[in-house]
This record gives sequence, C-alpha cells and structure tokens, in this order.
Amino acid sequence: MNVEPSIQAKLLDLAAVDAELTRIEHRRKVLPEQQEVARLEGERTTRKDAAVKVEILIDDLDRDIRKLEGEIEAVRKREDRDRGMLNAGSVGAKQLSELQHELGSLERRRKVLEDDLIEVMERREAAAADHDHAGANLDQAEAELVDAERRRDETVADLDVAQQRCDSDRAALTSSFPAELLTAYDKQRTTYGVGAALLQARRCGACRIELDRGEISRISQAAPDVVVRCPECGAILVRTKQSGL
Repeated sequence: MNVEPSIQAKLLDLAAVDAELTRIEHRRKVLPEQQEVARLEGERTTRKDAAVKVEILIDDLDRDIRKLEGEIEAVRKREDRDRGMLNAGSVGAKQLSELQHELGSLERRRKVLEDDLIEVMERREAAAADHDHAGANLDQAEAELVDAERRRDETVADLDVAQQRCDSDRAALTSSFPAELLTAYDKQRTTYGVGAALLQARRCGACRIELDRGEISRISQAAPDVVVRCPECGAILVRTKQSGL
C-alpha cells in the first residue's frame, strides 16, 4: 500500500483521538462515581430493611398491647360483677366464700397482666426510638444517594461532551484517508487496540518493542510513501525524523 507521507502522519492524530475514545470508554466502565452510587444503593437498601424490621416489631407490639388491654378490661369487668354481688348481700355463705376467692384470683391475674402490659409498652417506646433512628439513617442514606447520583450524572455528561468532541474530530480526520488505509487501520485497531503508532528511536510506539537491525534496514530502504507495519504487533508505523532510520 502506498500513501503520501503527510497522510500517513495524520494517522498519529487519529490514533490519539482513538486512544482518548478508549480512555473514555474505560472510564465509563469503572466510573468511581457509579461505584459510589452502587455502594450507597446497597446502604440505602440495608437501612430501609432495618426500618421495615422495626416497623414490623412495632406492629407486633401494638397487637400485644391491644390484646393485653382487652384481657385486663375483661378481668376488671368480672371483678366489678363479683364486687357488685358481694355488696348486694344477696349471696349465701358458700357463694360468698367462692366470690371472695375468685376476686383474689382475678386481682392477681390483673396485676400480672398489668405488669406484662407495662413491659410491652416499654418495649414499644424503645422500638419507637429505634424507628426514629432508623428513619433518620434512611433519610441520610437517601440524601447521600441523591448527591452521589448528581455527581455521577455530571461526570457522565462531561464524558458525553468529550466523546462527542472526539467523534467529531475523528470524522474530520477519517475523511482525509484513502479507504484502503483506513480499513487497514481500523482492522488493526479492532484486533490489537492500536491502529498506528510512531516509529521512534527504532522502537514501535504501539508495542514498545525495539526492532532489530534487519527490520530497521528493511524499513529504511522502503520508499517514503510505502505503508510499513510493525513485525511484532502489526501496527502501522509512521516514520519521522525521530524514527532513527
């Protein structure tokens, strides 16, 4: 393939643009801002689960409180009924003894239930404090996530601008290359990552391998418009005064 040296030299500009596009693509894949968003999403999920767990506990405690209050009310009604019968004086001696015994049992039962109710209400109060704390933690995580998403979106927008600029520069450059040269360049770049590089001080700028004397002799004898390639990596070698030929 024969191409004017000035056109071959522009391959270095194209390679520089493509290298920048590769860096942009790589940064998109390993974006620290996105990794932070992912971390905070996990943190938000963990804190949300914690808040839900406390809410479930509170619901269970509220149910227990209602049950205990109902049982206490039922015992009090039985106490009131028995006291009413005692105060009326309309019961015999045997029934009187039974009522007094039952009242004693009811009073003990009510005290046990009231103690249980106090314990559950204390747990309910502690759970409410835990819920407030969990809610505050969740709010903090959501606020941090929103801020991280904003930073991520700003970085992505900057990358979009940079990519659009590179795409525009690439389109302008590729229009100046013969189709055969551009096809060879693109194929090389797709296969090995670098399509063209400067031959500098007898070293390939793509694979960084120094060429042996025989290869350097071959390249130096080639006409300036002959497209030469690195024997190691296949990259198109652009020759300049820095090539050491």
